[in-house]
Amino acid sequence: MTQAPGLDATIDQSSYFWDVPLGQQPALKLVYDTAPIGLAFLSPDCRYLLINQRLTEICGISVEDHLGRSVRDCVPALADSVEAIVRSIMQTGEPVIGVEVTGQRPDQNTDRSWITYWHPLRDGNGHIIGVNVAAEEITERKRNEQEIRRAKEAAETALKNLQEAQRSLIEAEKLAALGRLVTGVAHEINSPVGLSLTVASSLEHKRQAFAEHAASGELRRSQLNDFVNATADACTQLVANLNRAADLIQLFKQVAADGRSDRRMFDPGELTRQVLTSLRPGLQKHNLTLNIECEPELAMNSYPGYYGQVLSNLFVNSVMHAFPHGSEGTVDVKVRGVGDHEVEVLFCDDGCGMSFNVRRQAFNPFFTTRRDQGCAGLGLHIVHNVVTNRLGGRINLDSEPNAGTTVRLVLPRVAPGLAMDTTAPLAKST
Repeated sequence: MTQAPGLDATIDQSSYFWDVPLGQQPALKLVYDTAPIGLAFLSPDCRYLLINQRLTEICGISVEDHLGRSVRDCVPALADSVEAIVRSIMQTGEPVIGVEVTGQRPDQNTDRSWITYWHPLRDGNGHIIGVNVAAEEITERKRNEQEIRRAKEAAETALKNLQEAQRSLIEAEKLAALGRLVTGVAHEINSPVGLSLTVASSLEHKRQAFAEHAASGELRRSQLNDFVNATADACTQLVANLNRAADLIQLFKQVAADGRSDRRMFDPGELTRQVLTSLRPGLQKHNLTLNIECEPELAMNSYPGYYGQVLSNLFVNSVMHAFPHGSEGTVDVKVRGVGDHEVEVLFCDDGCGMSFNVRRQAFNPFFTTRRDQGCAGLGLHIVHNVVTNRLGGRINLDSEPNAGTTVRLVLPRVAPGLAMDTTAPLAKST
């Protein structure tokens, strides 16, 4: 490599590798000329004694114009950092690696980045005579990292916007569901309350007429009998309609699932038999057969009240909807354990089944195919709400027209909110 004039004294003092002058080492010159990374050798006072073409790209000055000149002359923007590194190496004897350098050449308008490695060079006596510098350009890598970072930020922003949109949609759906609930409440309660108001108004008119006849002293026995009969009939209608309204209000309270149910250990098989046995008398007038098959020795730490409510609603739903026109049929209920942590409940009937349109709306509030028979359309909605929100389970409905219906519940043996001790078996309820 060409040596700059006037450097003899410097080379004599600090440019030897194992006592051989640098200019007399063709192998080293070949490495410098062909290396794909920037290479340089700095004197202790930060002057360039060797440099290859690759490293000169940092400042755009030729190899010859670097030799013998200081770093501050060639790349003043980096001089402070370079001098500090060389000074640290001269004082500690330790290399400095992984230092990133970013700068812009005067003849270019874009930044370029390099990662540099600095190692001391010692003579035969162990004295540091200079610093070897290796620099690898990482401009493209840094540019890619910036693009990846920008893409990540854009993706995170898009995800945040999507999540905000999802939350907005959820809130909108909640409001829509609340609106449907209010509409359903108003529609269902309107009939019994409206009829009660009509009956009460009619009774009030008859009371006024009766009072006028009594005040005039012209009250006849037939008028008295008519008033008594009208009052009795009005009272019967009022009681029936107000009971209907009270039943609907109780159903709406169940929809909210805010009722209290004590949590305790219980055997779901035994509780299933108890609940369905109490409902069995209702099957006689419907020509239906109820089969119950429960695995023994099951135990759950959950809410037996809610569990019984689910069974009752499924039972009533089968009786009311699966067997129209008094047709005969069978309802099968099976309870069994699934692994160590879950219980499966299968509620099956061989009734008329459901069409796709009915099946996809089955859990919607106030959806019913028997509104003309007094059904409010809340039974399966309550079941879904209780199973998923209170019991912490899953529910699946499978049905085809004229092929019956199967409702599958998978419930955790320990309801949410209470950690299960997996080291001890669940105790059987008593």
